[in-house]
Amino acid sequence: MTDVQNIERLRRIGWRGEHLPSGDLRLARVVAQHRTGYELHDGEQAFSAQPAGHFLKRGLDPSERPAVGDFVEVEAGKPPHIVRVLPRRTVLSRAAAGERYERQLIAANIDYVLVLTGLDGDFNPARIERYLSLTEDSGAQPVVLLSKLDTRDDAEELLAALRARLPDGTPIHAINGKEAASAELLTKYLQLGDSAVLVGSSGAGKSTLTNTLLGVDKMATNTVRLHDSRGRHTTTHRALLQLPSGGCLIDTPGMRELKLTGEENLDLFADIEALAEQCRFADCGHGSEPGCAVQAALDSGELTPERWRNYLKLRDEREDQAATLEARLRRQRGGRPIDRPHSPRGKRERE
Repeated sequence: MTDVQNIERLRRIGWRGEHLPSGDLRLARVVAQHRTGYELHDGEQAFSAQPAGHFLKRGLDPSERPAVGDFVEVEAGKPPHIVRVLPRRTVLSRAAAGERYERQLIAANIDYVLVLTGLDGDFNPARIERYLSLTEDSGAQPVVLLSKLDTRDDAEELLAALRARLPDGTPIHAINGKEAASAELLTKYLQLGDSAVLVGSSGAGKSTLTNTLLGVDKMATNTVRLHDSRGRHTTTHRALLQLPSGGCLIDTPGMRELKLTGEENLDLFADIEALAEQCRFADCGHGSEPGCAVQAALDSGELTPERWRNYLKLRDEREDQAATLEARLRRQRGGRPIDRPHSPRGKRERE
């Protein structure tokens, strides 16, 4: 099989490159990870594989191990073994739960992050902002999907408020995950060679939407609790699926904790940062200081208290995570200082 034929085959599982790695090892993509190993797909068939020994070393950063969405080189054997992870063009990750700093990869080599939220009790603009903050440094395009329009009489008002709150150009689509029309709406993000990851809370309708995009009921679905519209985890692990439209979709379990990594820019709140730059003092605490542009915006209604509180929460969490990451990297470098991703502004009155 020629390189052109191999590339066309790999396009079916999201390959974007115009050239193949040198060597004669088999190239495949990680479509699922289980306790007992990995499930891979080479564009023609799925098969199981084990990680090579160097991926099992104690102390190895988990981000260096194969993850769902990775393209990997595989050595023949019984079973085959993953020997190398190809460089990732995009990565969506979060800080893992717990006090020890560890980055958890959600998906690799993706073009779009589909953030699905129900307009029922699941609707939470602050959580959507958190998802978008995590997406900022991934290299992928966020797309906000709002489902369950039939549960709200004020759906149009909610959509308008959300569009005003999020950065211009952020795609926002109101969908019905059970209808083929919604699947048709999303095909522009899921063409041949495209890869998307679907994220959202349990009960938001990810598995329902996935089934509609697939055209078959492959993913298990469940009911949600009435008091908070949350569901049980019907998806128990991340899995990459090939869609009839030609694209690939990574379905994920509902994520109850979305911890920042400490390396986010929070560009989502560029308007607030711009306001802060207009304060009389560079070290303004945005409380009772004279000439505070942020407080003026809050008083005038230009900035809502809810969005201001969410910004402060995410900013402080980012700084805490950045400090934890710095301490970890300092230990790895033998105590030598490093530049922090986000440094505080100097204390001086603006000229």
